[in-house]
Amino acid sequence: MKNTSHFITRFSIFIFCISAGLWAKCQDYSSYKVKPAILFKAIPFDIKDVRLLKGSPFRKAMDINATYLSSLDPDRLLSRWRLNAGLKPKAPVYAGWEENSSHMLGHYLSACATQYAASGDTRFLNKVNYVVSELAIYQHARKTGYIGGIPNEDSIWHQVISGDIRSGGFDLNGGWVPWYMLHKVWAGLIDAYIYCNNRQAKEVVVKLSDWAYANFINMPDEQFQKMMICEFGGMNESLADVYALTGNKKYLDLSYKFYDRSIMDPLAARVDKLGGRHANTQIAKMIGAQRQYELSGNKREKTIAEFFFNAVVHDHSYVNGGNSNYEYFSQKGKLSGQLSTNTSETCNSYNMLKMDKHLFSWNPSVSLADYYERALYNHILASQNPETGMFCYYVALQSGKEKIYSTAYESFWCCVGTGIENHAKYGEAIYFKGNDGSLYVNLFIPSVLNWKEKGVSIRQDTKYPEQESTTIKVDPKKASTFAIHLRYPGWAKKGVVLKVNDQVVPVNVQPGNYITISRRWKKGDSIHLTVPMQLYTEPMPDDVNKLAVMYGPLLLSGELGKEKPGALDIPVLITNDKPVSEWIKQIPNQSLSFQTVNVGRPRDINLKPFYETYDQKYIVYWDLFTEQAWLGKKAAYEAEIRRQEEIERRTIDVVRVGEQQSEKDHNFQGDNTGVGENDSHKFRDAPNGGWFSYDLTCDPLQPVQLICTYNGSDGGKREFDILVNGVKIARESLKSEKPKTYIDHVFNLPPELTKGKLVITIRFQALPENIAGALFGCRLVKE
Repeated sequence: MKNTSHFITRFSIFIFCISAGLWAKCQDYSSYKVKPAILFKAIPFDIKDVRLLKGSPFRKAMDINATYLSSLDPDRLLSRWRLNAGLKPKAPVYAGWEENSSHMLGHYLSACATQYAASGDTRFLNKVNYVVSELAIYQHARKTGYIGGIPNEDSIWHQVISGDIRSGGFDLNGGWVPWYMLHKVWAGLIDAYIYCNNRQAKEVVVKLSDWAYANFINMPDEQFQKMMICEFGGMNESLADVYALTGNKKYLDLSYKFYDRSIMDPLAARVDKLGGRHANTQIAKMIGAQRQYELSGNKREKTIAEFFFNAVVHDHSYVNGGNSNYEYFSQKGKLSGQLSTNTSETCNSYNMLKMDKHLFSWNPSVSLADYYERALYNHILASQNPETGMFCYYVALQSGKEKIYSTAYESFWCCVGTGIENHAKYGEAIYFKGNDGSLYVNLFIPSVLNWKEKGVSIRQDTKYPEQESTTIKVDPKKASTFAIHLRYPGWAKKGVVLKVNDQVVPVNVQPGNYITISRRWKKGDSIHLTVPMQLYTEPMPDDVNKLAVMYGPLLLSGELGKEKPGALDIPVLITNDKPVSEWIKQIPNQSLSFQTVNVGRPRDINLKPFYETYDQKYIVYWDLFTEQAWLGKKAAYEAEIRRQEEIERRTIDVVRVGEQQSEKDHNFQGDNTGVGENDSHKFRDAPNGGWFSYDLTCDPLQPVQLICTYNGSDGGKREFDILVNGVKIARESLKSEKPKTYIDHVFNLPPELTKGKLVITIRFQALPENIAGALFGCRLVKE
């Protein structure tokens, strides 16, 4: 470089006054008939134009996922879809969730389409084409435009369309979230069309949308709102996309019917009422609001999406970027009491990253890219077993626990469905193109970008995060002038070093901004960016003495080994308020390996990146004490841990009352019953003589106790019977016996009710004009 005057290094917030037509030139928009109603400042490159290079954890994760994806038999995923069309299945349905649902087929379509686009591997194109052709056959056989693989779906839809609507939140007239199931195939068919140019997929999804329009556009709003009590996925998103594909506004009109007033009205007023809400149910709706805003320009949807996203990220998310405990949002800013084996459902981050991409397109910011990086490394990548390729439903953040993975052909949880998509699309947010012809480099992942519009190849070589630098080589077919914006992470407090063609260029912006280099790029030009990492801690928002340790973008976890640790073997930290750099040190000659130094009680342990931690127990959130505080609290702290450990040791089975998956797993039944929440604790009750029941696993060989947890403040007309297998064992009468705390009532079950029984049914039956509950917990333990 002859002089540095050619380079302008600055942070810019671009307000571009250009037409939608110019924006369209930045994106291959030929698949859509409706252009955006808003001006985008940046858009991600098509995933087919980005190739991951070998040598990164992301390419490894993508490759092992592709191996698993190729092993799945589409005929088994299609089994019930074919059966419901009156045709003989070609193969039996898979086990696990697939026995009662059909969500995997849509995810499979999306994952195969994405994998084909991301790799060019025609095996996945062939799979997409086969599935679409089969669905077209089923649609023709049914003659209504409808296709589905939901058990008893014809009866369910007949009742719902006629106005007979019943839902407890995750069931609709006895069917398990049927709209959610259908949304997945809607999305899969759209992806098959967009990524694989499968025109038959568009035909099938349009006919399916016509069925929905004919049957639901005139449903009275109150009935529609009642129907939406049951989780419906992103139906508003998919119908908006069908509008964009066809230009027929009726599909956009139907998408607006899926406006859930109970959640979206408060968000439109910028009010956070997310606490106690089922998390992923809400996130999917917000992506639909984003698409509606992009296609209509209606700013109400923009407000809803932006407020929701910021509330979740800043007030409801854990340090790994994930959110929810047992699938539900905590109360605003109250996370320290919400750590369990079932924190941070992976589906949630799948959808949050989709939201992030939309928001970035509206208004590029480093904070959005930083969140994307955090969730990508510390939740999405961390949710895959790097040896088997299997998936986490939840990524546990409770100390002393471990990640639980799916099996290859027996699980098929919701997070297996999103998982096979997650690991196919790591290339989709590395680069964005600005609507002024500039380039955003958001993620430091080894990759090659083919920027077709400019005739430019961008190659990024890096061993980040193992090393602190990345090299970007610019290779235009002919010299070209444009700006490159490099993310200067908000966590990079030690500054960065920038070189262009091996010459140092001053950086005059602060962390959390973009470094912009504008010049005429020639073949062989290169950028080298060094981003020094450092250790720092992040406390819980509601407990400064419970904290996590970060290194740059990476969450570090303490290694506890494969054996289950005793409760008192999980170290706490006695740091005496020293800086983290004084009590955690990097292990020499071991990349990304650290250890605590003279602060762990009862011992110091090693730490490594959370995404590398699997098949062992770990610590993510550490309890922090001063020496003096530890001496004063040690006995009580250890006694409480022993109590919890003892209960867990004796537990045979436990119901997470009011939480959808746990209740479903325990065959929840009931009448005139509902779920509520008090101080972040969910409960179930049944007023006016109602009832509810659960099936719990029993020990057939030894005495068993039932433990029921109540709110000690509850009183009034709360008289109810507890029955085991139809036999009354107790009459409860709650009398506000211990206000402002929670109480356990323990019942010794008669041996004749449990002897030889592997499962028993516990029923809570309200007396006439009384309430059963509120029940906050229900577990069977060994006596």
